[in-house]
Amino acid sequence: MSLTAAATEHLIYLGTYTRSTSKGIHVVRLDTRTGALGQPTLAAATANPSFLALSPDGSHLYAVSESSTMAVPFAIDPATGGLTPLQSQDAGGKAPCHLVVDHTERTLVLAHYHSGIVAALPIRADGTLDAPATVIQHAGRSVHPTRQEAPHVHSVTLSPDNRFVIVCDLGLDRVFTYALDPATAKLTPAAIPFVATAPGAGPRHAAFSADGRHVLVINELDSTLVSYRYDAATGALTPADRQSTLPAGWTGESTTAEVRIHPNGRFVYGSNRGHDSIASFAFDAATGKLTPRGHTPTSGKNPRNFALSPDGAWLVAANQNSDNLRVFRVDAVSGELTALPGEATVPMPVCVLFAR
Repeated sequence: MSLTAAATEHLIYLGTYTRSTSKGIHVVRLDTRTGALGQPTLAAATANPSFLALSPDGSHLYAVSESSTMAVPFAIDPATGGLTPLQSQDAGGKAPCHLVVDHTERTLVLAHYHSGIVAALPIRADGTLDAPATVIQHAGRSVHPTRQEAPHVHSVTLSPDNRFVIVCDLGLDRVFTYALDPATAKLTPAAIPFVATAPGAGPRHAAFSADGRHVLVINELDSTLVSYRYDAATGALTPADRQSTLPAGWTGESTTAEVRIHPNGRFVYGSNRGHDSIASFAFDAATGKLTPRGHTPTSGKNPRNFALSPDGAWLVAANQNSDNLRVFRVDAVSGELTALPGEATVPMPVCVLFAR
């Protein structure tokens, strides 16, 4: 079956956990006119590819292998979107869970949850990986007795100018800034190396605002979304606003997972696992102010990841514990999400990556 994406289709790669029936990375098409999903198919067999990243030129895809210490590169067929596995590489720590390719396509940066490590690997011209050039071990703990007993690096987010990497450490309640030298895959602490979150917040993922002036961080343990003013000269973060991702009065158990910003820069979305919803916020790019706009059920259990289409017209949510993808139409004026009736079945989907 060809993986070619026509002009009327978006091509989406799906990361999964392979501890049930999935064999690796799946691919699915989304109709740009109707939002309908095609039938997902296996694109590449690989163990626990729980997070995926594309090279800027679209020639390679990189996956973590969360069951081991591996980073796994794939060459992408430009005609079909098919994946050809390349030689995997030890990524410098246990259980890599997040990764990003720098804008020059010379460095791959990874977050290692269980070992509390940030690592950077040189990328060769053919897309394969060298051994880590940087391995930074975080140390310490925070207040949660079981989730923050040690450092847990959860994500790595590249600044728009390619100079800094924002690193969320759930275990330490800190958001770090590292300066990046992509030519050597070297990371060094910024002049102001981190900003502390509220105790027990558990920073998980981050996203830059459309204009690059703010960083939005979603906190897993206390279900909050925080906007930070970003100093592009130094990489320093200063808190600007903080909002709950849950509705007032909610008393059940819930943790957050993903944060995304609409391409028009006016709306921010975060996923709640337990409440099983997407929380929507209006975003003031001048001040960093977040205004809650409500919650949309994801029609599934445990929405670990979701993504917006490049044109901002669609949101695709991956419900890990109900093995389904759901599509929502996005109103570009109000930011409102409207669920479409159909869905696609994928075993334990945990990453949604629009390729085109």
